[in-house]
Amino acid sequence: MQKKFSIISLGCFRNQYDSEVVCAQFIKDGYKFIPYEAFLKNDGNSCDTLIINTCGFIDDAKKESIETIKEALSLKKEKRIKNLFVFGCLVQRYRKQLEKFFIDVDRWEGVIEFSPYFNYRKKLWPSFIDFLKISEGCINNCSYCVIPKIKGPLKSKKQEEILKEVKLLDKRNVKELNIIGQDITSWGKDLGGGDFSLATLLKNIVGVAKNIDWIRLLYTHPRHFSDELINVVAGEEKICKYIDLPIQHINDRILKLMNRNITKSEIIALIEKIRKKIPNVVLRTTVIVGFPTETEKEFEELCKFLQEIKFERLGCFMYSRQDNTAAYFLKPQIHYKIKKARFDRVMSLQKQIASQFNQKFIGSTLKVFVEEKEDGIFIGRSQFDAPDIDGIVFLKNNKLKIGKFYNAKIIDAYEYDLVGI
Repeated sequence: MQKKFSIISLGCFRNQYDSEVVCAQFIKDGYKFIPYEAFLKNDGNSCDTLIINTCGFIDDAKKESIETIKEALSLKKEKRIKNLFVFGCLVQRYRKQLEKFFIDVDRWEGVIEFSPYFNYRKKLWPSFIDFLKISEGCINNCSYCVIPKIKGPLKSKKQEEILKEVKLLDKRNVKELNIIGQDITSWGKDLGGGDFSLATLLKNIVGVAKNIDWIRLLYTHPRHFSDELINVVAGEEKICKYIDLPIQHINDRILKLMNRNITKSEIIALIEKIRKKIPNVVLRTTVIVGFPTETEKEFEELCKFLQEIKFERLGCFMYSRQDNTAAYFLKPQIHYKIKKARFDRVMSLQKQIASQFNQKFIGSTLKVFVEEKEDGIFIGRSQFDAPDIDGIVFLKNNKLKIGKFYNAKIIDAYEYDLVGI
């Protein structure tokens, strides 16, 4: 009988990509894939191997990974799974401790080695959406971030291998391609010689993406966002007018402590330039509150900046203390209650900004990509919303097709979502 396996992928899109590479290898070795949700729904179903791809970036991610391992071990105890294989970022950081605590896990592995060459993957997302990892690791060494310790220095995928992968995805009728990496704006800096810039790479990707409608950039660093890249995003119709630009903070002292290698004035100048050259662009950012030594005055400076700049999309994180990082040793660390109050303040502020922004769409027409149907309502996204991160568009139509684009007139707006017809 053919062996069966399933997988649980935790954390970011980059982890999902790695999980798909692992799945492809298991299938190549003769296993049959069972989606985890389908496996759980069928109480009589069992599989030979369950794989967990863990995340260990921040405390909440660590807790989720630990709880998932515990749940999987319960399934093993019930004999619904035979082997439990755990890998990924958490294992890379805490393998020895995990091995002692979870003695019934059958196999431990750290992060899978990033290949500069094209990788075959087993799709875990809907067939019409895909992700393209162009790099792994990081050269920025932000003081709060443990990624370089987990993933190592920057490793860029070769351009010819990237284009080979894009051509394959294009043939497979992928409609939205999300470009991912720890910092995609650093792509090529380790390749040496020649024109290895993200801007040039994107132009070449667009050149071979005949059927792909949307190309989205995720995880850029403001320090490396060049004028050439701005011009490419502005000029290429297929590239979504959506830029993921994490600033993390705006106070110069905090930015320096974070080792972001950029100043407040430089961030402001970049945002002004982007908005001037790319009309109707949507900017997504992330900020960290409660960074060690952050004063009330510095936090107020951040809030004032957010009120003035009005990022259309924003994520906020409470600082999570990570061992083996420079920020771990900074004093004083901020108390959880203060961090939580600051987090709530930022999210409340952003809720108002997002709501005001969405109101502007009422009466306009947006191109909407239909992804699913739930309780009789079709659900999609505009180019201004990344999958699983941002808002959605509810469509009041009965005869639409999933995986297709439609022009929708926006008739209502909520804080983060829209309604169209």
